[in-house]
Amino acid sequence: MNDFLFSRRRFLKNSSKTAAGLALTASLPKSSIALLGHKPKIKFSVIGINHSHIYGMVDAVIRGGGELASFYAKEPELAAAFSKRYPQAKLGREQKEILEDRSTQLILSSGIPVERAPVGIEAMQHGKDFLVDKPGITTPEQLAIVRRVQKETGRMYTIFIERLESKTILKAGALIKAGAIGKVIQTMGTGPHRINPSSRPEWFFDKKYFGGIITDLGSHQFDQFLYFTGSAKAVIVSSQVGNIHHPQYPAFEDFGDVMLRGDQGTGYFRVDWFTPDGLKSWGDGRMTILGTDGYIELRKTIDIGGREGGNHLFLVNQEETRYINCNNEPLPFSESFVSDVINRTETAIKQEECFLAAELALKAQAKAQELRLGK
Repeated sequence: MNDFLFSRRRFLKNSSKTAAGLALTASLPKSSIALLGHKPKIKFSVIGINHSHIYGMVDAVIRGGGELASFYAKEPELAAAFSKRYPQAKLGREQKEILEDRSTQLILSSGIPVERAPVGIEAMQHGKDFLVDKPGITTPEQLAIVRRVQKETGRMYTIFIERLESKTILKAGALIKAGAIGKVIQTMGTGPHRINPSSRPEWFFDKKYFGGIITDLGSHQFDQFLYFTGSAKAVIVSSQVGNIHHPQYPAFEDFGDVMLRGDQGTGYFRVDWFTPDGLKSWGDGRMTILGTDGYIELRKTIDIGGREGGNHLFLVNQEETRYINCNNEPLPFSESFVSDVINRTETAIKQEECFLAAELALKAQAKAQELRLGK
């Protein structure tokens, strides 16, 4: 791992400003008060804290009834920051110590992406469920092993994607289920992010460590396509990736898009690292869902039309055009997921949904044509 040494102090200073970190943690309460006076339902641990998503993941499990028992990180500075936020968690001397602790049922990880699946495989082999930051799987070979071990052990391998903690996505899902726009025909999503190069570690700019832009940022989009259309299978019609504007990082990709066709609908999405500094958000993430009787537009993080904050939903159908502020919508993932760990159910997200979204992302990444734009 010596080849991705980086300025961890700078990463720690800036991690709260990273695009996806803000997306998943903005609405989460401090863990120190989340379960005051409540007996925990499960105990869990953490291995790998290289991305600030881990804080949102930990807080979500604590909200659902989990008790953070211990953690392990190779990097002393990252471990110190984590200990400061979660003083109740014991720092393990090595990864093996965390895996072999029989008092815990669940492992969380937000390590370097290429290392996440190996940790998850070991966790399942040690009889523990696994909740991992996206991308939870970065190669087809990893996916094959993860699928086999998950089937053999019966443990959960859950990828923490945007849908699980997005109020607009869940509200849109409820409206679609109620028939508000008829049958869904197509989803069209955008996932732009601000790059913030000074806050990024070296591995961030080399796709062999994160799988490529479609594997990484596109993981959310594939999941939402499956969720909104109800598709159980899909094929990649076309995909492309490129490094359009960052020649100083030759192994990086800053743009990607995908067209796909499922058995219940079609989809298109674009992901990129081109959010300008003038936007008051890490990215203007949107989704348009076209139905036979109307459409829904989600403005997840910001409404540049002037409404404050995020979680904006617009519904247009045969009866009305309506704006819905989704800030007060419930987020059931935390309690549902902890309940799944206890009861061996799949109420928070189905295992095959995680695997299928990852499989589609890997196929689109592998199939992608390289995009070169002339100057």
